[in-house]
Amino acid sequence: MLEIHYFASVREAMQRSKQQLSLPEATMTVGGLVELLSRQDACFKNVYESGKPLLVAVNQTMVDSTHPVCDGDEVAFFPPMTGG
Repeated sequence: MLEIHYFASVREAMQRSKQQLSLPEATMTVGGLVELLSRQDACFKNVYESGKPLLVAVNQTMVDSTHPVCDGDEVAFFPPMTGG
């Protein structure tokens, strides 16, 4: 089971801060997870296809779309942050 967290504007668009998801495969990539979520959830698809940058962390480490995700991982989606 994955624990998926949504932060900032992603959380607002998704109308929830987290969800749990059973992986259909023992291991998949972040890109595969994004495709799965896009097929299953129209809100996620809208967020992902909005053209706005979306960052991903797995177990609190920033990763790219080729990074594997496994059962028990924590995955977070969030927009880039700016500081000042």
